Amino acid sequence: METAQVRFTIPTDTDPSSVTGVNDELLHVVEDAFEARITVRGDGIEVRGDAIEVQEITSLLADLLKRAQAGERTTRDYLIHAISLVREGEFAPSALRDDVLLTFRGKAIRPKTLGQKRYVDAVRGNVITFCTGPAGSGKTYLAMALAVAALKRKEVGRIVLTRPIVEAGESLGFLPGTLSEKVDPYIRPLYDALYDMTDAEKGNQLIESGIIEIAPLAFMRGRTLNDSFIILDEAQNTTPDQMKMFLTRLGFGSKMVITGDITQTDLPGSRSGLRAVRTILTGIDDITFTDLTAKDVVRHSLVARIVGAYDAADRQPHLPFPVDESGAGRGGDDDARGLGPDAVCEDEGMTRVQVDREEARR
Repeated sequence: METAQVRFTIPTDTDPSSVTGVNDELLHVVEDAFEARITVRGDGIEVRGDAIEVQEITSLLADLLKRAQAGERTTRDYLIHAISLVREGEFAPSALRDDVLLTFRGKAIRPKTLGQKRYVDAVRGNVITFCTGPAGSGKTYLAMALAVAALKRKEVGRIVLTRPIVEAGESLGFLPGTLSEKVDPYIRPLYDALYDMTDAEKGNQLIESGIIEIAPLAFMRGRTLNDSFIILDEAQNTTPDQMKMFLTRLGFGSKMVITGDITQTDLPGSRSGLRAVRTILTGIDDITFTDLTAKDVVRHSLVARIVGAYDAADRQPHLPFPVDESGAGRGGDDDARGLGPDAVCEDEGMTRVQVDREEARR
């Protein structure tokens, strides 16, 4: 094994704790992830060990220093994510310093992974961009930032945000109030992203004036959207007909971004329009498809591991419901034997539902 030793010096005008963390917390995270030895001596950090690991740790320290000099606080979750990217050869901080938008609080929104950078470049270079990926991979947030940035640069005259109104696996029943109040809970995530980028007062003014429109997908039928940045969120919950309807709303001077997670479809037994559209539109100029993965998840570090665990489980054959030794699964003995409500009972010549009703009459 080839060994190496490097001394990384922190400039005198930079607080060392902004690089190493309070009580060297960030360095301890790095030490736990690598076998190389890290020692702090004065204003320098010495790294000794395997040459490849030393190089990887040095790139991490350089990124921590640049973030500190830019006034950005590095969290434990950020560093854990960066380490995972380093191990997979996808850590390129210099390529990621491409600000998409500066929020009203002065925070720079930029891609945090190479996958997100490819996504941002795809949106900038194409008229219609499809992006699929797991929860927390930045699909909607980056699309929103690109839309607000385009509006600020006067590249478009308005932003249209839409999503299908589909309940996530449970029925909410009748919702009281006006149409807007009924729809608001479904599109609240779009408001949340908007208000993170512009103050609430300014955001409400843009919405009231129609410059930013947030509406259910059903309201898009019959319209032509010119000079607009249009975002369709939760597109996995569209049917093929709805997807076709949405795409044909494209007008002159407009750009579309369609985002979704095909593993979280809430459609009741219908084919997802997001899944079908790739085979239909692949190869058409100005239309591109981008796929984000668990490596692009930038929420809590556990989210990426949860996504990865579910992906691994989906690839393994397994019983959907546990069955105990008595044979009682989710629906008792019949379900344990694989008999659904429409299964025919051999002795009676009737379905289970019919048998249940006959017993009820008795």
